[in-house]
Formats: sequence, structure tokens, C-alpha cells
Amino acid sequence: MDDVLSRIQRTQFTDRARAERMLLEFLKQTLALDVVAVQLRPLAVSLNSFNGFLTLADGKRLFFKTHTEPGSVIGEYYNAASLAEAGYPVIQPVFASTQAGRQLLVYEVVEDPSVFDVAWQIENGDSTLLRGLTAAQHRADRELADIYRATLRHRHPAGATAAVHQLFYHRLTGPRFRQFYADTTKVTLPMGTVAVGELMRLRWRINGQEYATTLGELVARSIRLLTPAARGPSIIGHGDAHNGNVFLRGRPYSLVYFDPAFAGRHDPLLDLTKPLFHNVFAMWMYFPEEMRRRLKISGRLESGTIVVEHDHRLVPVRRMFFESKVRHTLTPTVVELARRGWLRARWREYLKAALLCCPLLTMNLADAERFPPEIALLGLAYAVEMGGESRGVRSVIDQALDDVAAAL
Repeated sequence: MDDVLSRIQRTQFTDRARAERMLLEFLKQTLALDVVAVQLRPLAVSLNSFNGFLTLADGKRLFFKTHTEPGSVIGEYYNAASLAEAGYPVIQPVFASTQAGRQLLVYEVVEDPSVFDVAWQIENGDSTLLRGLTAAQHRADRELADIYRATLRHRHPAGATAAVHQLFYHRLTGPRFRQFYADTTKVTLPMGTVAVGELMRLRWRINGQEYATTLGELVARSIRLLTPAARGPSIIGHGDAHNGNVFLRGRPYSLVYFDPAFAGRHDPLLDLTKPLFHNVFAMWMYFPEEMRRRLKISGRLESGTIVVEHDHRLVPVRRMFFESKVRHTLTPTVVELARRGWLRARWREYLKAALLCCPLLTMNLADAERFPPEIALLGLAYAVEMGGESRGVRSVIDQALDDVAAAL
């Protein structure tokens, strides 16, 4: 049934009516509800999920969402109760199916806008909600640090089986990586077509940032660092708190969490990975053609090095998300871990190993139908920037982590 959900997720963008028929049949087999109609909402933010509305026989309308993860090795998802008990403001489902391959949550209709939509609106010139969103984000990030502190445990045994590992380690070591980036797979870039095997052996220079480690070496190091067997500190976290899973609610505005597919007890650095990357650096992933038109991106090969020049810079709302999360959540969490003597010796590399997975494995950068050559190159450059250590000119992420380390 996992394949059925994945097919629905893909089909919604090309033949929504067919996808809705498939989904209606699935829901009738799965839910203890009398569903008579469904309406999918194909959204740019829904890279590995789908959502929409269902109508019951009595006319009631409900909202649903499911996450698709082909090749998953995790058996249990959607630990919504653990988030609520820990103090997260989380939207609770009215019905949940958590059986492997049939995971789906049903909610009362959510009228609030997602922070993803609000931020994209701001980025495109409508700053009406910027002040309210900024205040809500700062407050939510301070509260998140408090929840981390209250739920922090050392070397908790549950961490090894946490669902969040599906987003990082299991994507790196499972069929997803092999399907995306087999050695013979060709990636079309502005300077021409390059086989993945060769691409993994090249070094990088990105806007003057020098990287001594190849992409292949970064992947291998990430696998070693992210192994679930490497037990460490843990908190109760959402696991996938990108802006598509957060809503802006009320006045004064506040943030509420949604879709706890990867919620549970896991490392706080893993918990921060998705919002640190997706809310800040990743709009090219959601709107590849639009960002291709806006940006100037070039690349060339020089003696075993890919030289990339691009003008992708953080607009104010993206910088706000980044600085708020680093200042109000990441820094106090790292300081607290160090105070207790629980901070990983290689905490920085551990976080960067997880960050590498976001541009590299959320979507397939070798998929020429989705990503034009310039955006594929930008995505690969961000994988190197997130996973590697910049020399000379410091990357945005490395400068931020320098500042965190200075607080210790």
C-alpha cells in the first residue's frame, strides 16, 4: 500500500482526477469513515506528501494529510500525542491511521495559512504579515528551546529507532540514494552532462568558498556520523518542522505545528535540521523554474574542481527564519548540552551531515524533468555547502556555526 500512496503523490501533479479516484478507493478500504468524495491539493511544498479534503456521507468536510516514504525501514510514525504532552502547540487529528503503508491523519478543516505560504507571499513583495510573523517566530523558537531543555535526556535508548532517522540515515543508506544517484546516472548541468560517479569525485569552489572534501567523501562521512547506533542526547521533537508543517494562527499571531509524521524522541540537532535548511535556503527546490528565471547561476570544470557562481542570497524573511532559529534555539541548546557534558565532540559535523541530506535527498537532483541544469547545480552546491567546511570565504551556515561555537 506504500506504493499506492506514492503513486497518488506523483499522479496528483499530472492527472488529479485519476489520483483522486485512487485515493477514494484507498480511503474506503482504510478509514472507518463513510467517505464519499475527496479533493487533492497539489502544492509546491508537498514534495513527499499529499493533502486535501474529504467529504463524508453526512456532508461533513474534513482535512487530511499523509507522508509518503518509499523504502521506509521505520514502522511507527505520527507520534502526535508525545508532542502535545511535551507542550508543543500541535493541531490534533480527529482520526489517525498509523499502520505501516497506510499512515494518514484526518483533521477538522484548517483555515489558517501555512507559514510556507505566508513567507512566499512576503518574499514576493507583500510584507503585510512580516512583522507579525517575525514576532511569532521569535517567540516560538524561544519556546522550542524551553521544550528541548525540559525534555532533554542523555543517551536515551529510543533514539536508535526514532522515525526521524528515515529523513537522514535511511535515505543515505537505503534505496533512495541508489535510485537517485547510481554511479552511471547522468546529471545535466550548465557545463554539460556529468555521470554521478565522476561528480562524486570532484572538488568544489562556490562563490569563492573552497571545499577540500568531495561530495562522495561527504556522503560517506555522513553515513558514519548519522548511524542510529551512535546514541546521544535526545529531546521530544517534531522532526520535520519545515514551514509547510507550521501554521500562522490568531492575533497576536502564534505558530502551531502540524503533521507529526516524524515526531518522537531524537537528537535535538536532527530536530533542527529541516527548518534550518528548508525554511531558509530551499525555495529553488519548491519553485525550480521560477527561481531559474530569477537567478544567475553558472558553472565550469577546472582541473577536477567544479567552479560555481550564483547570486542566490537570503532575502530578509529567510534570514529572519535562520537567525531566529540559530539565536533562540540552536545556540542555547548547544550551550545547555555542553553545560551538562552531553555535547557530541563532533556536534558541528553531525549537524552538517544531516543538513547535507536536505538538498541532496529530499528530491532527485538528477531528475531533469523537475530540475533545469542551473537549479540542479545550485542544489548540488548547497549539498556541498551544508555538508562540507568552507575555506577562505565562509559560507552562511559555517559563519553561523562559528558564532554558536564561540558561545561555548
